[in-house]
Amino acid sequence: MREPGKGTSICGAATPEMVDQFRKEEEAARVSADGSSRRSVPMPVQLSASASSSGLLPPTGSKASSKKKKQSGILESFRIELRQMADAIIARMFYTGGVPFNLARNPNYRAAFNFVATHEMGGYTPPGINKLRTTLLQQEKTNVEKLLEPIKSTWSTKGVTIAADGWTDSQRRPLLNFIAVTESGPMFLKCENTEGKAKTKEYISALLIEVIEKVGSKNVVQVVTDNAANCKAAGLIIEAKYSNIFWTPCVVHTLNLALKNICAAKNDEDENPELKWISDIAGDALQIKNFIMNHGMRLSMFNSFSKLKFLAIADTRFASIIVMLKRFLLLKDSLIQMVISDKWRTYREDDQEKANFVRQKVLDDYWWDQVKYIIDFTDPIYSMLRAADTEKPCLHLIYEMWDSMIEKVKTVIYRKEGKGPLDESEFFNVVNDILQDRWLKSNTPLRCLAHSLNPRYYSEQWLSEDPNRVAPHMDPEISEERNNCLRKLFPVTEELRRVKQQFADYSLKRGIFSLPDSIDDRAHFDPLQWCSDEYLTGPTQMWDVGGDGFETFDGVSILQAANLTLDEPEFEVMIAEDD
Repeated sequence: MREPGKGTSICGAATPEMVDQFRKEEEAARVSADGSSRRSVPMPVQLSASASSSGLLPPTGSKASSKKKKQSGILESFRIELRQMADAIIARMFYTGGVPFNLARNPNYRAAFNFVATHEMGGYTPPGINKLRTTLLQQEKTNVEKLLEPIKSTWSTKGVTIAADGWTDSQRRPLLNFIAVTESGPMFLKCENTEGKAKTKEYISALLIEVIEKVGSKNVVQVVTDNAANCKAAGLIIEAKYSNIFWTPCVVHTLNLALKNICAAKNDEDENPELKWISDIAGDALQIKNFIMNHGMRLSMFNSFSKLKFLAIADTRFASIIVMLKRFLLLKDSLIQMVISDKWRTYREDDQEKANFVRQKVLDDYWWDQVKYIIDFTDPIYSMLRAADTEKPCLHLIYEMWDSMIEKVKTVIYRKEGKGPLDESEFFNVVNDILQDRWLKSNTPLRCLAHSLNPRYYSEQWLSEDPNRVAPHMDPEISEERNNCLRKLFPVTEELRRVKQQFADYSLKRGIFSLPDSIDDRAHFDPLQWCSDEYLTGPTQMWDVGGDGFETFDGVSILQAANLTLDEPEFEVMIAEDD
């Protein structure tokens, strides 16, 4: 084009007539675009002439009662039309803006319209995009920070746990979240975009140190991360820098790694032969799922037999293999009906070998028994993972929960193999070695101290439930780790000696702990309710490192309604049954 300064060179083949024609076409296109953007689409509901005329609507505060009664029917009809028009406008806002329908469940959605409708706000216009993303956003942020101040004020007395966890957003950006956790609940601190940066121990520890300094190093009790080598090394750097802070590996991540070790991948050179059948079953289930889901015709056939769907579970999901096999058991009847149906027999697919494999496995009762067995003996591990994967404080419960979990796994395996308590099971020995190895790698002095401070574990009721149980102060491993923890928390010799004396009175039921009610209540009260005022004041007040406001996970079925990081097939079962 012959337009100098526009970043294009002059075309020698363009004549003045051609340039003029181009300009006319450009102008016509601009006018057409402007016209289409301003085009008004008729509403599905139309107001009558009477309803659209505000002068015909009687005032709300009219004093003429007789006239009001005569016009009440007309007034009500006008209001119905106006309400229908308001509904149509709001609905169009949802449709044209791509707003999720779930917004209608937001209580603030109704509150906003109710507020405007019940107040005299003639000429009110809602805030625009600039006001929403600047002034009002800053106003809401300031209000939230003000509401969080009471929680922050407890940090110096109750202590804080800093939790760090990585995730990937919808744009595939690697993000690292930092959250402060207290007995009042979690509080988001910051999110760091780690894109293009090496996640070395130095980089992670620098981010943690920044957060710790923001919260106050004297307020922080522990830092929780996953069990990756770089995170562990970063945790050790934190412990070396701050004498009062512990690094604690995430127990949920530890349990997930244990499940992955048990359900090892196929064709792993180091795979234990005792576990190979588990990986074979998991591989078969994955192959069946992919065979059905990766083809439109087969998926349509499956959907005609089942209201429930297969779960597309990412490998990063906790207990992903167990969740997948749980869903398979729920789909068992539907899969069997599909492969024995006329549709399956008449369907012709190029890969008949895979189709025969799917049919053979689905109709194999022994294969389904193996799936059920995997779910049964891993259920104690999965249940503990779910129990720990909530906001419920559980630091003081982990030690005992892990021991109980192993015993429950042993019970299921021995019952399946028909063995007695004194018999040996090669399969259980392999599973037990994995669980014990993971525990040894993740156990910390802080967990042993929290376990030692739970009064329930000193009660006769708890000790009598299992002849192998001993009180925490009688366990050599727990005692050693507890003393290591106390030495770090109380570096001053005089304070440490006083704390040890208090713990001796506590564990041996002496002094104020010797009262009959105090001894009897150990089995029934949670730690905070049971402990004396002396425990809650002075240098021992931060022993409450876990925010232990709960004693046990009895009644853990309520977790089905919790906001977990797991896919929960039970929800879809209920939905399908309701349909």
